[in-house]
Amino acid sequence: MKNIEIKPSPLKGEINIPPSKSMSHRAIICASLSEGESLIDNIILSDDIIATLEAMKSFGIEVKISQVDENGICNLHIKGREKLELLNNEIDCKESGSTLRFLIPMAGLLNKRVTYRGRGKLIERPLDSYYEIFKEQGIYYENDNDKLPLTIEGQLKPGTFKIKGNISSQFITGLLFVLPLLPGDSKIIITTELESKGYVDLTLEMLKRFSIDVVNNNYQEFHIKGNQKYKATNYKVEGDFSQAAFFIVAGVLGEELKSSGLNMDSLQGDKAILDIVKSMGADINIDHDLVIVKKSKTKGITIDVSQCPDLVPILAVLGSLSQGTTKIINGERLRIKESDRLKAISTELNKLGADVRELEDGLEIKGKENLQGGVVNSWNDHRIAMALAIASIKCKEPVIIENSKAVEKSYPTFWEDLKRIGGILK
Repeated sequence: MKNIEIKPSPLKGEINIPPSKSMSHRAIICASLSEGESLIDNIILSDDIIATLEAMKSFGIEVKISQVDENGICNLHIKGREKLELLNNEIDCKESGSTLRFLIPMAGLLNKRVTYRGRGKLIERPLDSYYEIFKEQGIYYENDNDKLPLTIEGQLKPGTFKIKGNISSQFITGLLFVLPLLPGDSKIIITTELESKGYVDLTLEMLKRFSIDVVNNNYQEFHIKGNQKYKATNYKVEGDFSQAAFFIVAGVLGEELKSSGLNMDSLQGDKAILDIVKSMGADINIDHDLVIVKKSKTKGITIDVSQCPDLVPILAVLGSLSQGTTKIINGERLRIKESDRLKAISTELNKLGADVRELEDGLEIKGKENLQGGVVNSWNDHRIAMALAIASIKCKEPVIIENSKAVEKSYPTFWEDLKRIGGILK
């Protein structure tokens, strides 16, 4: 499905939100580092999750997949091991930044030559935080002019690791997975204000489930005892608030939409979508794991996205169809995602007739009653494709999205789910 045409129509009904991609990555990795077998329930085999599964197999982990249903949901039986065994020294991370950054430190457990490869924008996403650690520890590495492929050889040693907090929390998570397994104690020092704290919280929560203890000193330092052991456990992945955000906004713009399968006690940073749309005036109610949204008139506000950058594409859509001006701030890191998301979403929404101005670290959006429609491109970015699909609700003419397959990165059944709640797709 290269291009898709969506006719304007209000969406309504109930959608079961797919499992959290962030939690799925973390559960798979923790289970893989545990002696014994873990059952990870409620997984969707998106391209990113497949990348992590295949990478763990390269490190000697056995994975069995069972119970794939019509929504693509399955269970994973993961037979982990305390000591990894390198079966394949070429790790293909596809386009998954989480896979790459979470698993680079794993090579440091093996003291063997490992090469990480990637595709698309992942090839050029920065890895400087790791390069600085490699230099300090005398670990050999080589890359292609600061781009993938990256080859590493050397033993990671316990110690003090300094990481900037405003680059990506993925570097912190990658270290948190492996430092407990080293023969001595370690400390991670965050040298600038930590953004995306929610993602670090998800890592700490998953580590705790698998019996790993980390002391969090106010997100400024993390103290990690060495010689710890992961213990196999069973875990069911909760619904993904970053995916729910598309349907929550669809409910605001269309008709009543219910999103089920969400954990209201979740530590996911993107749960902020609930408070943001409320602040904009949305009619939203919560009943246990169900979020019910009704068509609402919303008004523009200023939104700080430093802790929830993945929400920006869909918030830009809502801002474009709200009264007054919406300003999105502290989103500079969006320029190094699957696409330059500030440029991508402003460019494509403007093609539909929106009034979006790109700022250095955000967006300024003047709302309109409706958009026109037309031909847009996903920039090979799953969140851009899904956001543009939701914008079609309030367009006068159909929206044609080029490179619509980008959704397979995180949500391969998105187009089928859209049809299920009234989307008219061709």
